[in-house]
Amino acid sequence: MTKNPFFNALAAGAYIIFVVLILNTVMKTESEDTIFIPMFMISMFVLSASVMAYVFLLQPVMLYLDGSKREAVDLFVKTVGVFACITVVFLAALLLLGPQT
Repeated sequence: MTKNPFFNALAAGAYIIFVVLILNTVMKTESEDTIFIPMFMISMFVLSASVMAYVFLLQPVMLYLDGSKREAVDLFVKTVGVFACITVVFLAALLLLGPQT
């Protein structure tokens, strides 16, 4: 990814929104149980873990291996921090705009 923690965290958030939209569409159109649903879900889990590893870890690991250990840790911590803020926004949206009981 980049050395910009905000862009990295936003990319992760955008990826999550994209996956949720796909899953929401697939689950609404699938009316009967099939073996392909668990296969799809496990595949999405593995794909998501790979994408998140790329977004969160590629640049910090490259910096670390180049000898910029402090900068690597700083980038990783900032990216996780920004992503934590995005997660709080998702939670706020759920609580404010989610299904009302």
